Amino acid sequence: MRVNKHERIAELARQFAADGVDPRYAGYFVLFNQQKFYEAHDILEDLWLPDRHGVNGNFYKGLIQLAGAFVHLQKNRLRPSAALFKLAQANLEKYPSSHERLNLAAVQLLMAGWLRQLEKNNFAVNPLSASHVPQLALHK
Repeated sequence: MRVNKHERIAELARQFAADGVDPRYAGYFVLFNQQKFYEAHDILEDLWLPDRHGVNGNFYKGLIQLAGAFVHLQKNRLRPSAALFKLAQANLEKYPSSHERLNLAAVQLLMAGWLRQLEKNNFAVNPLSASHVPQLALHK
């Protein structure tokens, strides 16, 4: 039997049940922090798609773009990564500095730092390495 993408994501999300947040949202952060950026993108996209025009549409879209930027870094596509960082910044700046238990001010600083690193080397050096990885955390 073939399992569709939504069912596969639902199965994956079950392990991320967290207090008061959708397991797909919680899973995004776990997967992101494990450097499974594509999977983080995928699990949050499942939450975003049905309500992409809702109040959190641009918020989720920005986080998906953030994970996508790191997917590009993993594939050594530095300019597309920078483009996604900028799109993520634009989508996330529409929200207050703390939103959905996430410190967006810190996320904006994180993105600005990665962009600076890409630009200062004129997109010739990939700043992502085993010792230099991004981390995100929800607050209570």
